[in-house]
Amino acid sequence: MSNKLKEVLFLEKYLILSTFVGSLIALLFAFLTAKKVLKFSEGTETMKKISKSIRTGANAYLKRQYVIVAVFFAVMFVVLGIMSFCKLLTPYVPFAFITGGFFSALSGFIGMKIATLSNARTANACREGLNRGLRVAFSAGSVMGFTVVGLGMLDISIWFLLLRYVFCLEPAEITSAMLTFGMGASSMALFARVGGGIFTKAADVGADLVGKVEAGIPEDDPRNPAVIADNVGDNVGDVAGMGADLYESYVGSILSASALGVAAFSGNVKAMALPLLLAAVGVLCSIIGTFLIRTKENASQKTLLKALSKGTNFSAILIAIAALPLVYYILGKEHWTIYFAILAGLVAGVLIGQSTEYFTSDTYKPTKKLSDSSETGSATIIISGLSLGMLSTALPIIIVAACILVAYFVSGGKESASMGLYGIALAAVGMLSTLGITLATDAYGPVADNAGGIAEMAGLEEEVRQRTDALDSLGNTTAATGKGFAIGSAALTALALMASYIEKVQGIDGGKEAISNLSLMNPTVLIGLFIGACLPFVFAALTMESVGRAAQSVVKEVRRQFKEITGLMQGKADPDYAKCVDLCTKSSLKEMVLPTIVAVIVPIAVGLLLGCTGVVGMLAGATASGFLLAVFMSNSGGAWDNAKKYIEGGAHGGKGSNCHKAAVVGDTVGDPFKDTSGPSINILIKLLSMVSIVFAALIVKCSLF
Repeated sequence: MSNKLKEVLFLEKYLILSTFVGSLIALLFAFLTAKKVLKFSEGTETMKKISKSIRTGANAYLKRQYVIVAVFFAVMFVVLGIMSFCKLLTPYVPFAFITGGFFSALSGFIGMKIATLSNARTANACREGLNRGLRVAFSAGSVMGFTVVGLGMLDISIWFLLLRYVFCLEPAEITSAMLTFGMGASSMALFARVGGGIFTKAADVGADLVGKVEAGIPEDDPRNPAVIADNVGDNVGDVAGMGADLYESYVGSILSASALGVAAFSGNVKAMALPLLLAAVGVLCSIIGTFLIRTKENASQKTLLKALSKGTNFSAILIAIAALPLVYYILGKEHWTIYFAILAGLVAGVLIGQSTEYFTSDTYKPTKKLSDSSETGSATIIISGLSLGMLSTALPIIIVAACILVAYFVSGGKESASMGLYGIALAAVGMLSTLGITLATDAYGPVADNAGGIAEMAGLEEEVRQRTDALDSLGNTTAATGKGFAIGSAALTALALMASYIEKVQGIDGGKEAISNLSLMNPTVLIGLFIGACLPFVFAALTMESVGRAAQSVVKEVRRQFKEITGLMQGKADPDYAKCVDLCTKSSLKEMVLPTIVAVIVPIAVGLLLGCTGVVGMLAGATASGFLLAVFMSNSGGAWDNAKKYIEGGAHGGKGSNCHKAAVVGDTVGDPFKDTSGPSINILIKLLSMVSIVFAALIVKCSLF
């Protein structure tokens, strides 16, 4: 056995071991953190009852959602199986598709489970102090974060073992096959995001419009029939949906980087090893960062934000330090500058988070200025919110553009385009290497939100509700920051996947000729570009309309109960919470199907009509316009939400004032922006790439042009 072969085999074993061990460490940390959280008391019997109602509603929704999703996956398994039989795909693809969807769903389910078990515990912990409440809520979020990265790395390591040592495939074949399970993860993520987003916003809009605006009762008032549905929605949308979303971003970025590395380094295992080892190191650094998050009693929003930022920034610094010797050892001194591509991704992730925080947090000028516009009514606050969201797109675009430019050229893109694309893919991995702790801060938000609702419904002391309100307000900002991070990582991942698609097509017989002309002067590219640019708008319209239809049914039901249930407004009778939960469940499950089918069908249709060049144009157009639209919608919605919270804190007349009513209308418009359409678009642009990769052979063989 030659020394070179021994080195390759050693690297393979090191790679598999590191990835597998990293996944076990992440899952063990998530398990131990969950045990720690569950040791806290849920509080009073009333708090336990409310929490159980939320948990029951969330479980019922996910059970019904998974039944519908199972039908979709069964149909796609058959389709992929037929393609495999016709030699258009390898026989591993249908099974990879199923496992990708399964682990994506499992990530969301576990996160939702711990979130619904932690809400009352967080509220009760706030009876002892603000820091204790923060620790419980953040620990619950940590379970979600480290479950996602742990399951992602576990899925990757298992497939690598099977394909390399059972089926004896070469590295290029392994990465090509493994890329395809991202389609399953993306499909599941889209169902989870769209369905959960429609559920939560239908309930939220119904509760706000009838409860706060028409009836004049506080948010989370137990007399509101939609209040439990609203809390259920926070979990199925912002926890289960976000978990599934970032799971597929995480594995997609790692696999696309591995695939592009194999292409750039002519099958060298070292290039495939680097993104996987970087992910393993990221787990350890993120765990260390979680121990730094704590705060003091009566802390301001800025202080609370700094407490969370301290953990995430420290993790990023640790990864930046560890990545340099990792690159030097794996790729050698001749390629050590690739380190700066990873560093560019890390810095870009931090800067996008800070940009989002600036435009959406009520501690900064933009959101305060937005609240000022409520003085002249709901129309002006909506106009100002739209303007803020549009303006907020400029900075993330500049950050991502700079990241792409740096990553491309420091990786040797000037001499080799393949090396440059590998660098861009590594930048995406670098950005997502802190996912464990970044997702923890995001998943923290719905837990804190539910805790505030439980404190209100259970009639806890004013001091407790002030603490839960502080955590809830912080949660709004962290959720907005998390969405910004998810969108930024989606843009880089989608670009890497687009490059993987081109590499995939070129490896198919007749593929090099089919994709030889990618000039904008090629009409198929140009038409594809226009179609792709249009897709996010059509998708957003479908999801917004779905929220509107679902919300109408909830509004009617809440009005009916207020009118027909004797003694409800006086607090002498209980509302029918289950009815609103059931309405939201039925509506969201019905409405989530069409947007997902559109996302799967369109790239296949474009490919068959316009060929591979049309698909590349479509992917480019969808990535560019989708990134902008997602940032705009998420930041507008987040700013409207926090402007409302700012007014509720006493500004501009406080709760019940005309300014507050105007802000509630703005927040109601922003709800589907930030929690349904905006975050779903980042999944859309990745799913388009994944579907294109899976159906590449069919498009090459059967396209009209």
